Amino acid sequence: MKRGLSCLLVLVAFWSLRTDRCFGQGEDLSVLKRWIGWSDAQNKLQHHLNSLAFRLLDARREKIGALRTAADWKSRQAELKRILLDILGPFPEKTALKPQILEILKKKDYRIEKIVFESRPNFYVTGCLFIPERLRGKAPAILNVIGHTDIAFRAPHYQQLLLNLVRKGFIVFAMDPIGQGERLQYYDSQIRRSRVGRSTREHSYFGKQCFLTGSSSARYFTWDGIRAIDYLVSRPEVDPNRIGVTGLSGGGTQTSYIAAVDERVLAAAPTCYICGFQRLFESIGPQDAEQNFNGGLVHGIDHADFLEVRAPKPTLVAATTRDFFSIQGTRETVAEARKAFRALGAEENLILVEDDFTHGYTRKNREAIYAFFQKHLAQPGDSTDEAVEMLSQEDLRVTPTGQILDSFGGETVYSLNRFESQKLIHQMERSRENLHAHLQKVKEKAGKICGYIQPGPLSGLVFRGRFQRSGYVIEQYVMSGEGQCILPFLFLVPDGAARPPALIYLHPEGKSAAGAPGGELEWWVKQGYAVLSPDLSGTGELGSVDDDAAFLGVQIGRSIVGIRAGDIGRCVQFLKSRSDVNKEKIVAVARGAMTIPLIHAAVFDSSITQLALIDPLVSMGSVVMHRFYSVPFADLVPNALTAYDLPDLEACLAPRRLLILNPQDHLLNRSSPELADKEFGIVRRAYALQQADENLWIRLREPFEPLQELLSDWLAR
Repeated sequence: MKRGLSCLLVLVAFWSLRTDRCFGQGEDLSVLKRWIGWSDAQNKLQHHLNSLAFRLLDARREKIGALRTAADWKSRQAELKRILLDILGPFPEKTALKPQILEILKKKDYRIEKIVFESRPNFYVTGCLFIPERLRGKAPAILNVIGHTDIAFRAPHYQQLLLNLVRKGFIVFAMDPIGQGERLQYYDSQIRRSRVGRSTREHSYFGKQCFLTGSSSARYFTWDGIRAIDYLVSRPEVDPNRIGVTGLSGGGTQTSYIAAVDERVLAAAPTCYICGFQRLFESIGPQDAEQNFNGGLVHGIDHADFLEVRAPKPTLVAATTRDFFSIQGTRETVAEARKAFRALGAEENLILVEDDFTHGYTRKNREAIYAFFQKHLAQPGDSTDEAVEMLSQEDLRVTPTGQILDSFGGETVYSLNRFESQKLIHQMERSRENLHAHLQKVKEKAGKICGYIQPGPLSGLVFRGRFQRSGYVIEQYVMSGEGQCILPFLFLVPDGAARPPALIYLHPEGKSAAGAPGGELEWWVKQGYAVLSPDLSGTGELGSVDDDAAFLGVQIGRSIVGIRAGDIGRCVQFLKSRSDVNKEKIVAVARGAMTIPLIHAAVFDSSITQLALIDPLVSMGSVVMHRFYSVPFADLVPNALTAYDLPDLEACLAPRRLLILNPQDHLLNRSSPELADKEFGIVRRAYALQQADENLWIRLREPFEPLQELLSDWLAR
């Protein structure tokens, strides 16, 4: 009998477990499951950023649509030149190139001069100058800029094009782009490769540092191309009135930029790049850093502008129909640009050639490029793509060691940008001398720079369910975020508490990361708080944020940090809407990356009365001042260092209670006491001026110190 009863109890328990799983009665802290309208939640931030970009593109199209006459287009070109020089520049002054011919390699019909020059003082550019034999007077010259291959122009598919051009009588200067070939910016001679990865990784790695200072990596790529043309026209063999530029993929990007801003480029042939941002963002996204201008879309710049600003100069766009750069976008872009060429009486000077292929050169497109340059650079001849004898990488090695940093040393984009950063930081330090006025400027500028938008009224609130735990209840909600974004969150309320104080808890992994029984959320509830824990945009159930989304933010003048700060503002609004919490005292606690949007939100919203920052980044300045860093770009604010840094925002919080616990350096390691003292000096000054020193607690946590004990000490202060 007892055995039968025991079996029955086991069966009942098993069935209870099964029914919990089958009918969804178990504890599940996810909020968006089984809701069709939120099934694409992980892409909502990207879609929202795209929608903002598309609005800017719509405004641009409306403006372009009003252009009719040659005078209209000339006025637009003048405007474009100003804009491009503004967002690409300011370019440095032209200094001595100091060219060196390191070696001359003679072949049957041409010679190769291995060149090093300085596009800026001590910033070296490597390349090979291919000169046909038996030149008759000055010859046309073509700058060949290269796409994203680590060995640059040494790759066979690039050699096929450039050696054919040489065979047809063109002087060709093939140049190593920054981060490729012999110009690796993070080259480590011990491992004989870049420490940060392949070419696009290098480009974006230093590009993020450039964006922080109000610059861009596109500036450096473009300037190198301008100076390469300076070198070409200095050569006695080159006809300065017959200059062309061409390149594939990333080389198509560089071709577009250089030809748009350098008036000496008579003929340009970008290949497998021109697409248009509408189709680019709808498909593969913004791509790496140099393909994004700082504030480009804010200023109304699209791919078509690179063509239109050149009209009526000869321009060939080469494309492939199965490229990841949308052929539809290419056709639409060329169709728009054709209006400019037509209005200026040279419609035939804008040519689109296509072939059915993936991303790369085809015979048809190469032959179209040869014929284009033969016609427009006055070098007639056969445009057939001929077989050529490929050169080895050793044949085309320029420097003695194969890397400029090993052979010559010199500057890198990081070191040049660091120098500019030092100027900005010095300006900030001078501004901080009048602390009150400085902090007022910070409050005014930070919102604009990070792209913060004050949240509208609370809307779209959906209650999704409730769990009872020992001593408290967990409620699940979704509310509307910015645009079409949503904001799922948990709300934990202690049982029987009469209007408890409210606390917002922010974790980089989202609302559920600390939500398990016995976790941090429960600890805060047991301290007497009603706790709201959200998935900010790009966290938790809302996916993650990659560089593509962050670079798109650069284009449209918005940062992920600013959007998340708006999310936090909506959390505050929810708390204020509740009659069962004390809305006069709203505490906020954030970990790691979430500390950055929190301090922005708190500056913009004084309803947050008390903050605890756990493992916060010590400063954005530390990222640009070090060659290597580990902070994701989505957690930083482009252009911030033109006006403020994180300690400035923390200083703006005085006299509110502020805990800065275990600050992190640029590598996301525990900060040294010296660094913390240096960076947080302005915070201490601000609290001292407000006579609120007791409200500021900056602690470097030792590994053996329990976090909850430190937080308990802080709460008891």
